[in-house]
Amino acid sequence: MSDLSVAAAQRCVIEAMKRLGTETVPLQQAQGRVLAADVIANRDQPPYDVSAMDGFAIRSADVANAPAVLEIIEDIKAGDMPRKTVQAGQCARIMTGAPVPEGADAVIRVEDTEAVGDSQVRIKVAVKARNDIRDRGESMRDGAVLLSAGTEITPGAVGLLAMVKAAQVEVWRLPRVAILSTGDELEGLDDPFDANKIPDANSYALMAQVQALGIQPVLLGIARDEPEHLKEMLQRGLQFDVLLVSGGTSVGVHDYVRPTLEALGVQMKFWRVQMKPGHPMAFGVAPLTWVFGLPGNPVSSMVCFEQFVVPALRFITGHTRIYRRTVSARLAHAVKHRPRRAEFVRVTLSADGNEYVASSTGAQGSGILLSMAVAEGLLVVPADSAGLAAGERVMVQLLDGTAYQQAAGWE
Repeated sequence: MSDLSVAAAQRCVIEAMKRLGTETVPLQQAQGRVLAADVIANRDQPPYDVSAMDGFAIRSADVANAPAVLEIIEDIKAGDMPRKTVQAGQCARIMTGAPVPEGADAVIRVEDTEAVGDSQVRIKVAVKARNDIRDRGESMRDGAVLLSAGTEITPGAVGLLAMVKAAQVEVWRLPRVAILSTGDELEGLDDPFDANKIPDANSYALMAQVQALGIQPVLLGIARDEPEHLKEMLQRGLQFDVLLVSGGTSVGVHDYVRPTLEALGVQMKFWRVQMKPGHPMAFGVAPLTWVFGLPGNPVSSMVCFEQFVVPALRFITGHTRIYRRTVSARLAHAVKHRPRRAEFVRVTLSADGNEYVASSTGAQGSGILLSMAVAEGLLVVPADSAGLAAGERVMVQLLDGTAYQQAAGWE
């Protein structure tokens, strides 16, 4: 199987994905989830014309030749219902959000009035009909679609759901995700310190990347480079919807992951991608599980997660914007590149007027995890590029975890 381009590998992954059905969650737990059904308004809101200001409900005809002195016939607070009809020469003192009484067709704000005794007010300006009145149903109309299926539930959407008293919300189900690291060289977080071992950073970096998507993964631990133990651990992982395997997917004599997965019935879709870092990236499909074979180097693992696992998990959970957002930036310095593989350079971003300026985080080795810890984005160097010059316009994929778009952006 030949190496796939990044775009081709992404398409292969998304074409294999499907949604996992729906579930109902309490409104208090709906933030960040994706609606699986339309949300319909169950009332007009506001339920009647209301005042948009503290002031006086008036007949606009009475103030056409302002100033004019009007008689105050009642006070109306938010939550009150008017008791009287406003006649010629009359008005009602009204608070913001209170219903506009019969007969009145405008509200004049208190700043444009002055008291005349206890029961009269002088209106100092003329206004047109409907001035400072919020119409019945301005916020929502009974029977209208407020939020469509596929909408991500933001804080504003939570407020709308509360407005229609949706105590339970139908959303797309979250996948069950397992994370497995492989390799005799790894030292677990709770293992005794051994200067000859490599701490297992990948499990926890991947855990955090999954958690940033609103999913709580299960850490399976470390599988040794021994076929039977690896088989046992992979079998456990294949009980989940998504399995992330870190390390062991290259072509070395002790890289057992791919052949073991195939022996367990996983159909491998690809196992090399034209990218740097992350060339030994693999993806396969089992009857119950999508399997991502991520490189063992920590930066490679995290970059591959961003390019392939993020869009897959967001697709599964109902999102339509599945790829990290990209922005245009000016390159602060030259970047060398040998044509063949797309390269993802870790960068920080600064502002210069109305544009971003991208600067490398420093050494770009695939084992230098600090470069990911400080990066704000990934500068995408196209596979056919012979290098980028200082000042050149470049595309940067943001890593802030909140901005997504529908397409990957470099096709």
